[in-house]
Amino acid sequence: MINNFDRPAEAFADELYADTDTYAEAGFENKPGKRIPKAGAVAEAGVGRAGARWSIFQAEARGPNASANAEANLAEAGAMARAEVGSASASAGPVGVKVGLGVDTGVKFGPTKIEAKFLGTGLTLGSTMGVSLFGNELKIKLW
Repeated sequence: MINNFDRPAEAFADELYADTDTYAEAGFENKPGKRIPKAGAVAEAGVGRAGARWSIFQAEARGPNASANAEANLAEAGAMARAEVGSASASAGPVGVKVGLGVDTGVKFGPTKIEAKFLGTGLTLGSTMGVSLFGNELKIKLW
């Protein structure tokens, strides 16, 4: 949350999309999304997505899509691959929920949490607690 508390409002909508990106942020800049050092890569493609973000709030809906990402930052490192028929998600501060039909597979780990998913079903334990079942998810950040 500290990385986004002052994030400006934005809304987006895409019909067909395909994106790839690699990034390395040195961090420690007093700007939204740039306070924590991180590096990673992402590739995604899909049909239809729309969403909005503002401060610690965000909501998104997606049609059929597939993605893969890997990231390392001060809090965690990991990789995840995802294929979805569709989903809708929302988060407000420490609480996030997602409903849909998808198969996430991968692992993320850090000194305060571990997340493991296989075919959309898995657990997140530690500073963030969560449960996932076939692409539906509920997560709560405790600290």
